[in-house]
Amino acid sequence: MTEVEKIVEQLNSALVGDAWHGPALMKLLEDVTAPQALARPLPGAHNIWEISLHITAWLRACRNRLEGQRAELSSTEDWPPLRDPDDAGWNKVRRDLLGAGDELRAAITRLDDSRLEQPILEGMRSVYVTLHGVIQHSLYHAGQIAILRNEVMKGHTI
Repeated sequence: MTEVEKIVEQLNSALVGDAWHGPALMKLLEDVTAPQALARPLPGAHNIWEISLHITAWLRACRNRLEGQRAELSSTEDWPPLRDPDDAGWNKVRRDLLGAGDELRAAITRLDDSRLEQPILEGMRSVYVTLHGVIQHSLYHAGQIAILRNEVMKGHTI
């Protein structure tokens, strides 16, 4: 297995596959309703909806960087505002997150292992570090979602 294939496997495990740490991100979001995604069981913390938008933004930024775009996120792009806070809007958020993962996966599969140690863009970290970083970032926030999900499923919301 090439290093690129191993990175794709890690991305798949984090987003949709069988990860050793527990449920993949999309599995965590599977039975969360729009009201639960909007709930704030922890005062001052982001909710599941906001975190999902944030993960999507960084998956897309990473893909854009692989395609040669600088993709410097503004604070609004980093933590996008909620739009359409209803069931249809929540379904779109989940579809967009899955789609961003699919787009990044496709971009990664077009890489050759020899590209991994090169900067993703001039003045930035290597492709290897960036790809592992976005996977780690997604898992970090998946852990937050798991905690929030547990609280909202118990009905603990503010």
